[in-house]
Amino acid sequence: MIFAIESSCDESALALFTPSEGLLGEWVHSQLDLHKIYGGVVPDLASREHLANFPWLLQEAQKVLAGRKPTLIAVTHGPGLAGCLALGVALAKSLALAWECPLVGVNHLRGHAFSPFIATHAAALNDFPNAWKSLLPHLGLIVSGGNTVLFAIDRERQLTILAQTVDDAAGEGLDKGAKLLGLPYPGGPHIEKLAATGDPKAYDFPRAFPSASEMHFSFSGLKTSLRYLMEKLPDDELQQCLPNLCASYQTAVIDALSRKTTQALTQYGPFVSLGLSGGVANNKALRSRFADLASRRRIPLLAAHPRHTGDNAAMIAFAAYVDPAACKQSIAHDLAIMPSMGL
Repeated sequence: MIFAIESSCDESALALFTPSEGLLGEWVHSQLDLHKIYGGVVPDLASREHLANFPWLLQEAQKVLAGRKPTLIAVTHGPGLAGCLALGVALAKSLALAWECPLVGVNHLRGHAFSPFIATHAAALNDFPNAWKSLLPHLGLIVSGGNTVLFAIDRERQLTILAQTVDDAAGEGLDKGAKLLGLPYPGGPHIEKLAATGDPKAYDFPRAFPSASEMHFSFSGLKTSLRYLMEKLPDDELQQCLPNLCASYQTAVIDALSRKTTQALTQYGPFVSLGLSGGVANNKALRSRFADLASRRRIPLLAAHPRHTGDNAAMIAFAAYVDPAACKQSIAHDLAIMPSMGL
């Protein structure tokens, strides 16, 4: 039984997982309402909230544990906000001592990378190794507020980065664009809502690194392009143009993600499955575009379940199960945080 802890940013999360039964429970507290007042995550406040919320979340988890002790504790030890990671790791060390069980550190990004396979495991509890093997090699895209990473998982379950952003992540680009447009935080969902009634071809925003020889993402220039366009629009026209601006801006982001993924499918394939994970994976237009892409390639799209796209402990428990070699083994509970670690 794996007991998992996630606290890399502004979600306090716990989960219980066993290979034979799957997820036994998930407990998440979001700090969204607190941070939206400030237009973004405030690290000190996020750390304070973890300290306040983990005790009652643990009480809820103990109802499912019913006196049993986990056989392994898995905790996110990077990347993320240093203070937030430190609180999660401190809780993990305390529980490991109290329960006298091993402790491992899990890479938050690898949790996202494997999260689309959680549903595969749930559907094939008795034959997951073979079900997973049938979906490899796999091409996956992690797209969130802090990360945009295109990667491959080969038949030996080794991860290789194929492309990543050189500046802003896609989610950050959406949130910053929304802020320029005067929309509330987090901006991505507000852009998506307005884009549904807009014309995606109304404005021509740039798509960086169009060539297949340039396996990179970039979204900072897109934000700058929006700012320059807004400076040319009269204030009384801006509100009328808002749906079209959002639709065109969102489409530029999705085009960049889709094009580079298509290039990777051609250059590094063949792939047996396509994955989509991270907070921006909840965007319906993006999921639809990737479903079409997978359909054209005649491969399944494995999109993380909506509750597993944001920061959650279920993906941390699952990564500890399927990717133990990449976990940081803690000797004498000396696990250190790594705020800037990569995939």
